[in-house]
Amino acid sequence: MGIRDAQAKLAEAKAEKIITIGGNCLVSLAPFDYLHGLYQNTGIVWIDAHPDVSTPEDGYPNAHAMVLGSLLGGGALCLTKMMRHPCFAASDLLYIGLQALHPYQQAFLDHAGVNYRVQSESFVSPGEIQAFARRFEHLLVHFDIDVLDETLFHSTYFANKELVGDGSGGGKMNMETLQELLHCVFDGNDVVGLTIAEYLPFDEHRLHNLFSGLSIFTNGCQAED
Repeated sequence: MGIRDAQAKLAEAKAEKIITIGGNCLVSLAPFDYLHGLYQNTGIVWIDAHPDVSTPEDGYPNAHAMVLGSLLGGGALCLTKMMRHPCFAASDLLYIGLQALHPYQQAFLDHAGVNYRVQSESFVSPGEIQAFARRFEHLLVHFDIDVLDETLFHSTYFANKELVGDGSGGGKMNMETLQELLHCVFDGNDVVGLTIAEYLPFDEHRLHNLFSGLSIFTNGCQAED
């Protein structure tokens, strides 16, 4: 399984900082758990349109929607059991870009004691980010591409209208706001882990399909003297 493979590679590398690029949100489980074993006073900045605290009983079976709940010690027991270090506390978490919640997601966050707010009208402020960051010696940052507005950035799940997922919508953030908020997170703070997840280049895929049907790309050409 990918999580076990990642855990083995991280242990062998004895990594002190980790950047994870690609895959769905589940890719944060192994590196965040590993880094929490190295750095106890560590906060998580979760930049995502969705809370990722679903459980197998909530009707959506895909584990990428369960990863943060498992890191918090709730969520999917099968994922939490794979962790090798203590779970994160509810107070260790800051959401950026969170959109409207399903009732079961709200119930999970309220029961866990997570301090959150839906950010449909405005995002967390730089001051809120800095106040959160000051409480920790180290930070982990999870960035899900779908926090971006799909009408402005097309390499995100919600740019494909054929996909519905669990019925939730995409993000509302533009690139300029994302850049500003990322600088607030990184400037002056020790970020030891960064995940960039859910990058789905639909436009590039469409171009590939377009050009793959043209003979110049598929037939060999022989130069003449």
